[in-house]
Amino acid sequence: MQTDLELEPVMEWFVLQALTGQEQKVEKLLRAQSKEQGLDIYIHDVRVPVEKVVNFSTDASGKKRKTNITKKLFPGYVFINAAVYYKGAKRGERPLNEPVWSFIRGIQGVIGFLGGEQRKPQPLSADEMASILGASEAGQEAKVVIPFEVGDEVKIKSGPFVSSTGIVQEI
Repeated sequence: MQTDLELEPVMEWFVLQALTGQEQKVEKLLRAQSKEQGLDIYIHDVRVPVEKVVNFSTDASGKKRKTNITKKLFPGYVFINAAVYYKGAKRGERPLNEPVWSFIRGIQGVIGFLGGEQRKPQPLSADEMASILGASEAGQEAKVVIPFEVGDEVKIKSGPFVSSTGIVQEI
């Protein structure tokens, strides 16, 4: 029988389902408590992908407001690069790294792993994770959200065309 010392941990990306609104808390707890418990060698990265959005709106008094918002790309989910499995001695065998699996499942706010059976979570493929990380990195540049659509009627409030109306033709 193999011991944990003879097994090689395999770092893979997994998706954790977290309580909505607690994604950042889960991320911080995973990072801090893995260090405290000496499991940080099995947990390399934890991410909550976000994008920055600039939103323009008008309040009830007609004053324009510009707000910067950080929006989660995947609300309710946390991505973790961890050694949940060992590389098995036999082909196709993937023994569960029980201490890491139990630690992750025991973090406050974690509902469980996404995908697979209860004790056999499925890792993300390299392509899937590259796509997710690419979307997150693209989100570093702020998106501008304009509250108009093509065809909307607008009234000009300032400038040389004040009080004129028009139709939005292009954004």
